[in-house]
Order: sequence, then structure tokens, then C-alpha cells
Amino acid sequence: MTWRFFEETPLMSEWWTYRPSDFLLFVPRTYYRLLEHYGAGAWPWQVAALAAGLAVLVALVRGRPGALRLALALLGAGWIAVAWLFLWGRLASIAWSADYAAPAFVAQGALMIVLAALPLRAVDVSKPRRLGASALVASALAYPLLAPAMGRPWAAAEVLLLFPDPTAIATLGLLALLPAGRRAALMIAPLGWCAFQGMTLWTMGAPEAGVLLGAATVALLLPLGRTVRRRRDRAARDRPPASPGA
Repeated sequence: MTWRFFEETPLMSEWWTYRPSDFLLFVPRTYYRLLEHYGAGAWPWQVAALAAGLAVLVALVRGRPGALRLALALLGAGWIAVAWLFLWGRLASIAWSADYAAPAFVAQGALMIVLAALPLRAVDVSKPRRLGASALVASALAYPLLAPAMGRPWAAAEVLLLFPDPTAIATLGLLALLPAGRRAALMIAPLGWCAFQGMTLWTMGAPEAGVLLGAATVALLLPLGRTVRRRRDRAARDRPPASPGA
């Protein structure tokens, strides 16, 4: 009798027919309309947010501890603003997942601001790593251009410090230049958001998915360059010198 129940239950007999799009909490048109209304209501704060983003990029290029701490505080404030204005204020109306993401955003922003208030020692960063980190922040600054490129209005353009996606990407770029002790805990939220939102956008067929997933991949690979270089240098030191007759 029990076997017959499971055999005849539609949910059990047709589970393989589900597609990823069946798990979306909203249709793409609703999501993009929400972005447009939110962006229109936020104007002209996008100008100030872009100016702050340029300051973050300059801080990464300089690499000075004081500039990095300022960038950390700016992005931390952005995480809290995104949680309050976008996730709770807008996205929660169409996606229950926003109610769970918003506290994580607040915690991320608060932690970044607290760490920005603490002294920061200079970190020896290789040129490729600095270029990769700067590229992540630059891509976050250029993220708003995706909206008109996809035929959507400028009001739907996603600007860092006001929208979650470019804010997470820029944060990953900044964290690549911080000491490992500070970077580890701060990586969880931006990587988690890039993975979750990237898969959501991929399910929607949105090209922004590749940007988010690519940014997460680059952020994970950047710190590995230093580890590889250290192992190569250690191996070179441990290698016995070649004999004169070789």
C-alpha cells in the first residue's frame, strides 16, 4: 500500500520533468521591472555611488593601508545600504530569499566597517594579483552598462553600493589585497551571493550570470598565485646546486 502511494504521487513520478526555471521565485520581466523602479527612485544617488566606486578603484591602485581601509569602510556601508534599501525594501516583495540574504549583508557590512577602523599593515602583493583585483573593481564600475546593452532602460542599470551584484564583485576585488587573516571571513558573503545570484541569472538566461560567476572564480584564483610563487621559490632554494662538471 505504501509503495503504491509513492508510485501514484505526481510529485514523485514526475520529478525528472522539472527544469531549473521551475524553481524561480519570479519571472525575469518582474525582476527587471523591479530594478528599473528601484533605480528610478534612487536617482541621483547613482552619481555619488559611482564616485565612491572610483575612490575604491584608486585605493586599490595605490595599495596604501590608509586608502584600503577607506575603501573597506565605503564598501561596508554599501552592503548595509543594499540590505536595507534593495533586499528588504524591494526584492523581498517578490522573493522570500531576500529576507534571509539581508541579515547576511548587514553582518558583512558591519564587519567590514569594524575592520576598517583597525590598523592595517602593508601587504606585499604581486603585480598580477593587483591587476586582477583592479579588474574586478573596474568590472563592477562598468556593470551598469549591461542594462542598456541588453536593451533595458538606464534606470535599471545596477550601480555598486546601491545594487548587490556589483557591490559583491567590487568587494571581492578589494579583499584580494587584504591580509589572509582579514580576507577569509569577509569572502563568505560576496562569494555566496555571486554563486547564488549567478545561478539565478543563469536560469533566467541573463548574460550577467557569466560576470558574477567569473568574478567569483577570479577571486578564488588570485590568492593562489602567491602560494604557487612561494612554493616555486622554496623549491628553488632547496634544489641542490649543479655540479661544475654537469
